[in-house]
Parts: sequence; structure tokens; C-alpha cells
Amino acid sequence: MPLLDPTQSSVELTRAICDIPSVSGEEKTLADAIEEIVAPLEHLDVFRDGDTIVARTQLGRERRVVIAGHIDTVPINGNVPTRDIEMDGVPYLWGRGTVDMKAGVAVQLKLAVELTDPRVDITWMWYDHEEVDADLNGLTRLSRTRPDLFAGDFAILGEPSDGEVEGGCNGNLRALVRTSGVRAHSARAWIGENAIHKAAPILMRLAEYRPRDVEVEGLVYREGLNAVRISGGVAGNVIPDECVVEVNYRFAPSRDADEASRHVRDVFAGFDVEVVDIAPGARPGLDAALAQEFVTAVGAAPRPKYGWTDVARFSAMGVPAVNYGPGDPHLAHHDEERVPLHQIDAVERGLRAWLTSS
Repeated sequence: MPLLDPTQSSVELTRAICDIPSVSGEEKTLADAIEEIVAPLEHLDVFRDGDTIVARTQLGRERRVVIAGHIDTVPINGNVPTRDIEMDGVPYLWGRGTVDMKAGVAVQLKLAVELTDPRVDITWMWYDHEEVDADLNGLTRLSRTRPDLFAGDFAILGEPSDGEVEGGCNGNLRALVRTSGVRAHSARAWIGENAIHKAAPILMRLAEYRPRDVEVEGLVYREGLNAVRISGGVAGNVIPDECVVEVNYRFAPSRDADEASRHVRDVFAGFDVEVVDIAPGARPGLDAALAQEFVTAVGAAPRPKYGWTDVARFSAMGVPAVNYGPGDPHLAHHDEERVPLHQIDAVERGLRAWLTSS
């Protein structure tokens, strides 16, 4: 029997997809199950690269939409298999991946099977390794080998957005801010220089930092600069000669990568700063004709996406993109991850109505 049955409701399909573990690096079983569903369909051309599945209609429409979702999750922590719960009278599906983002994947898979004659050509993408380093991301790999598959007039990422439309996304930067000292026996500390003590001004600058709210094309993005990890120390009786504060900067899409890097270096002027990872954000893209039609069709009031998502990848390739999926983004990666059942149904209805309207 197939692992997935696309004739089920989107809710039941979400349950089935979530109950197939697919932590980053372990997506093969789920990718196989998706390919088994879409490969035989006559209205779709199917291409597979690793554990990324691409399925395209070729109907000769004037416009093409790319609809994508990642199939991996962060590690499981006792929250698979899924279960039904109720909170304040609202039914939810609880479990890893229900929010980020297997409910969105389930909606997309069901529509990919059923929409044989949509108003636009559609490229469906289900990809691996989104939750880990960008170099491993299935879209990174695909953009190098098959950039033609990204061609489109508009893109939708099924990232959790509470069933609303979230335009663009913030950029994401990680930097290491280092201090150095001199090792010595802690009984004779005056002989050495304590690198951990030297890190105090770094933490003070972070504590005093006031992040910006930045309006970009009508949406207000919140920035943030925070210490996320600190390391240092040699032994319990040794004055440390190095301390490293890892800093995460979430920056509005009005700034590019170079501007974001300069800003972090300015904040920590006088310290050794190494930018180790940076992913630019994406402008909202809501001025595109298809984007405006989409927002009107689903009856949503657009808002900004504070976290980084792969909309930035599409934006960089000249394809305006938004986030639209079931689930509260605040519960992504949470051990109490859960999605309201009505949001799964609502997102399916919204996408179906827009993709089939004349």
C-alpha cells in the first residue's frame, strides 16, 4: 500500500505526512512517497534531484506560478506520531512538522494531484534540507543544476503564516565576535589576561542595542541583534585566552548583505568580527500583478515575514514570492507544535479558488 493517499482530506494527508519522520538528512522515505504519488500523473512532468521532487504542468499558459514546500523537519522530541487535541474548543493536529511545514506540503500535494487544468501553469517543488545549512538546501542544489526550473512570474512558499499572506522576509546573518587574552594559572591571574572578562563590552553593546522597525513597500519589518551562543575557557584553574560570542542579526530587506555586514562590524568596532553566514532577505514583491490577484483571491491582509525563508531565494532570481501556509509561525520548532485543522482547510480552499478561477 502507498504510504500516502491523496484522495484523503488535507487534514488526513497532513497526519500521514507528519507520521513519516523526515528530520533533515532523513527525507528519503517521504520523498519516495511523494514521487510515488505524482510520477504516474499524466498532467505533470516529474523531475527528481536527491530528495527534491519537482512536478510541472505544461499547458502553455501565459503565466507560471512556482509553489514550494520543504519536507524536512527539525529533530523529533517525543512529538511523533501526531495526535488530535482540542484547546479552547478549537481542534488541532499536534506533532512535529504540523506547523513547519508539513500541513503546507499536504495541501500542495493534494492540489498537485487534483488540479489538472489550472488557470496558470504550475511548478510544484518539494525539497530537502531546509532546516540546516544553506549549502545543503535542496533548492540551493537545484538552482545550480537546473535553474530553469525556477522560472515563473510568482512564487508561493507554504511556510506557516497563520493562513495569512506574509510578504518577503528579513535577512539573516551570523557573526563571531572574538576576544583574546593570555593563559595563566588562575592562582596567579595577574600574569594572564582574561579573554572572557574582555567580552563584557560585547554583551553591554548588545544589551544597549535598539533594533529598528523598517517600512519596506508598506510592510514594517522588525530587526534584531542578539547573542545566541558564547564559548570560552580552558579548564577550571586556567585563565582563558579566547572567548567567542556568536551573534545573530535579523535585518530588514531594505539592507543588502554588504550593508548588514558593515552594520554588525560598526556595532562591534574594536573587536575581531568574522561573518560566518549571511542570507539576504526579500522585498515583499506584492506589486506583481499575480501577487495582487492572489492576495485579493484569498482575502488576506499582507504582513511582513520576520524570519528568513526561501522566498529570498526566489526574489534573488527575479521571481516575486510570498509565504502562505497553515500554522502559527511562533510554534515552528516548538515541542508543542500544533496546527488548527480549520487553517489547513482554509489554505487549501484559498489556493484552489485562486488557481482555478477564470
